[in-house]
Amino acid sequence: MGIYEELNERGLIAQVTDEKEIKELVNNGKAVFYIGFDPTADSLHVGHFMALCLMKRLQMAGNKPIALLGGGTGMIGDPSGRSDMRQMMTVETIQHNCDRFKEQMSRFIDFSEGKAQLVNNAEWLTNLNYIEFLRDIGPHFSVNRMLTAECYKQRMEKGLSFLEFNYMIMQSFDFYQLFQNYGCNMQFGGDDQWSNMLGGTELIRRKMGKDAYAMTITLLLNSEGKKMGKTQSGAVWLDPDKTSPFDFYQYWRNVSDADVLKCLRMLTFLPIEQIDEMDHWEGSQLNQAKEILAYELTGLVHGEDEAKKAESGSKALFAGGGDSEHMPTEELSDEDFNENSIDIITLLQKAGLVASRSDGRRAVEQGGVTLDGEKVVDIRYTLTRDDFGEEGIIVRKGKKKYKKVCVR
Repeated sequence: MGIYEELNERGLIAQVTDEKEIKELVNNGKAVFYIGFDPTADSLHVGHFMALCLMKRLQMAGNKPIALLGGGTGMIGDPSGRSDMRQMMTVETIQHNCDRFKEQMSRFIDFSEGKAQLVNNAEWLTNLNYIEFLRDIGPHFSVNRMLTAECYKQRMEKGLSFLEFNYMIMQSFDFYQLFQNYGCNMQFGGDDQWSNMLGGTELIRRKMGKDAYAMTITLLLNSEGKKMGKTQSGAVWLDPDKTSPFDFYQYWRNVSDADVLKCLRMLTFLPIEQIDEMDHWEGSQLNQAKEILAYELTGLVHGEDEAKKAESGSKALFAGGGDSEHMPTEELSDEDFNENSIDIITLLQKAGLVASRSDGRRAVEQGGVTLDGEKVVDIRYTLTRDDFGEEGIIVRKGKKKYKKVCVR
C-alpha cells in the first residue's frame, strides 16, 4: 500500500483536484507540500494535531513539508468561516507565537537540511506594493466567483469587510510564492479553506501557464480532525504549561465511543491492520481503545515517559490502581481551614471544580461529587486536615472534572 492509499484508508482525504498526479507525487516521495498555521496563540493545540501528524507521515514517505507560518496574514486575522474577526496582534506577539510554533513542530517534523522548511508569509506580504499587487494579481480573480465561496456566503449575511474579502487573494498569493521560490507543488487544508486553496491553484495556472497546472495539486483534509480539536471548555494545548500531559491524556481518554476509532486511524501511527481489528470492539474494549489512543498521542506530543506517568495517574483515577502522583493537584494551607475543618462546597471551590457556591451545592445535591470514589450528597459535609492524610484526596465533579487535593 502506497502512502496515498494509506491516507485514504485512514480517512484523511476528502477531496482532491487531480488524483492521478497526487498519487504519482506522494507515493514516489516527490511532493513538496505546505500547510498553513496562523500564529493566533503562543501554542499549537489539538486542532492542529491532524495536520502535524499528516506532515510527519508524508515526510516519513520521502516527501518534503513546508510549514507556512502566517506572520503576514496574522496582521489582519483570519475571518474564514467565523462570525467575528480575530483581534489584531502586534508584530512582536506574532513573532513570539511563530517562534513557539517552530519549537513545538520540531517534535513532529525533521527540519534538518533538505528535509523540511519553515517559512513565514511575512517575507512577501509585509512589503507588498499595493498598486503593483493589484496590477499583477487582481486581474486573475473574479469577484462574482469569489462571492460564491462558502466562507464569503456566511459573512455576506452579517456584512463582509474589504479586509476580509482580501483573504482569499492573500492565501492564493502564498501558494504562488511558495511554488515560485520554494518548489512547492502541493497544498493541504481543511474544508473551510477549500475555496482559498483552489484560488491558489488557479492563480498559478493563469500566471505560469497550463504546463504548470500538473504541479499545483490541492488536497483537502477531512474535516473530522478539526471537529475533534474543539472542546466546550476551550482549546487543549500542546504546550505542557498550558495543558498538562495528564490533562492531555485525559482529553483523548474521554473521546466519544463513536470517535475513538476515527482518531486512532487519523492520528496514531499504529498499523491500519491493528486498528481494523478493533472495529468490532464494544463496551470495556472501547475503553481499552481509548487508553491506547491517549497513550499513543501523549507519547507523540510529550514523550513516552510522560505518557507512562499520565497512564498511571489515569488508572489511579478511574480504576483504583496506578500512581496518583501526576494528577492535577491543589494544595490547601492553614488559611483554607476554619477551625481545622473545610466544608465540601469550599473544597470544590478551592480545587477549581466549581465557579460558585451555588454551582457547588447543585453538584452535591445532584449526586455528581465524589471523594476518593465515595459519593457526597450532604452539602454540610466537612473534612478535617487529618482526612486528607499524606497522599491527599481525589475530588471529582461529574465524570471529567477532578483534582487531587493535598494539605501542605
